[in-house]
Amino acid sequence: MAAPIETHRLRAIIGGSAGNLVEWYDWFAYASLAIYFAPRFFPEGDRTAQLLSTAAIFAVGFLMRPIGAWAMGIYGDRHGRKAGLALSVGLMFVGSAMIAATPTYESIGAAAPALLLLARMLQGLSVGGEYGASATYLSEMATPDRRGFYSSFQYVTLIAGQLAALAVLLVLQALLPEAALEAWGWRIPFAIGAVLALAVYLFRRRLAETAAFANIDRAAHPASSIRHLWRAHRKPAILLAMMTAGGSAAFYAYTTYLQKFLVNTTGFDRQDATLVTAGALFLFAAVQPLFGLLSDRIGRKPLLLAFGVLGMLVTVPVFTALKGADTLSEAFLLALIPLLALAPYTAVGAIVKAELFPAHIRTLGVALPYAIGNAAFGGTTEYVALWFKTQGLESGFYWYVTALIGVALTAFILVPDSKTASLIRDD
Repeated sequence: MAAPIETHRLRAIIGGSAGNLVEWYDWFAYASLAIYFAPRFFPEGDRTAQLLSTAAIFAVGFLMRPIGAWAMGIYGDRHGRKAGLALSVGLMFVGSAMIAATPTYESIGAAAPALLLLARMLQGLSVGGEYGASATYLSEMATPDRRGFYSSFQYVTLIAGQLAALAVLLVLQALLPEAALEAWGWRIPFAIGAVLALAVYLFRRRLAETAAFANIDRAAHPASSIRHLWRAHRKPAILLAMMTAGGSAAFYAYTTYLQKFLVNTTGFDRQDATLVTAGALFLFAAVQPLFGLLSDRIGRKPLLLAFGVLGMLVTVPVFTALKGADTLSEAFLLALIPLLALAPYTAVGAIVKAELFPAHIRTLGVALPYAIGNAAFGGTTEYVALWFKTQGLESGFYWYVTALIGVALTAFILVPDSKTASLIRDD
């Protein structure tokens, strides 16, 4: 019986975490290709105005995340984890397909940017619900002694999505001239994203439902809602938002912003900065399961505390040193330091959050505080960084990230070790 059971759990890992790959593939594809498709949707104004318009639509997608977390968190708690996973990636498919197929401003006028906005809103709703749905599903499908290991694959696939988008872009830049990329080539990555989302949707529809959801006694618990979350589970929700504020700010600072930092501050060209970032991200993804396994042995809290302390210690020195990095190898090693400090948190973040809430409100409890913390502090990281730079106080950003990690460290100290106090055990 062991082999069928393990096969069942392998399907759960793939199905529960694959949506993150699609989500982050799309995130990077939109951000990276904006320079090519912006003139097609916003022909008026100069290049900067066009990019600002596409960035505004991107920001709207980010703002939709808490709404998606609220709606889809409740949906997953009331209709099942499997149903929530399928709905989440289904919305991703619709959004990506719309971007790939929407005619340009030249063809349909103002309807073109309106459809682009609608597509990003759908994807924002999807992304908002995806984290809670996948974190809950993975944690509930795992055996008690391997929950940290299983949940770590959420970040493995998340980084894989970033790297996949990066690879597709590099291939297109190598194969197509600039004119072709601007005319129609930018649609290819979104078409690929739609195909990936459809494949994950079909796979998720065949997943098994978790026993934790099936065993919920509806008569004994109130229905999942924001009101019930705030009244009965306020403390873990606040602590989760605090963790996310520091963890998300650190993640965005060490990954997406770092690539721009290497170009705008250190002086590397874009290709070299991309290579440094991609190499560091690959190793960052590779160590996630190792820290997940370690948490199954020694508990979650030691790993959370390790990130809180190390993150506060290394952020300022690493960014300061990166300003003067002369070689790719030096930049790579420096970029890797904060990511390795962050990895203990990202490996166990999903399982820690899921283990804080009982089954009848678990998806909403994970999704909503995470989406709020991520939108408020993760999504604004690059804006804050660039604001400090324009004020001539770039080092202020390093201290800003350090302070937010301090907020997370406070939550890590206050939260119980969820490995021994897990509410999943009560399901």
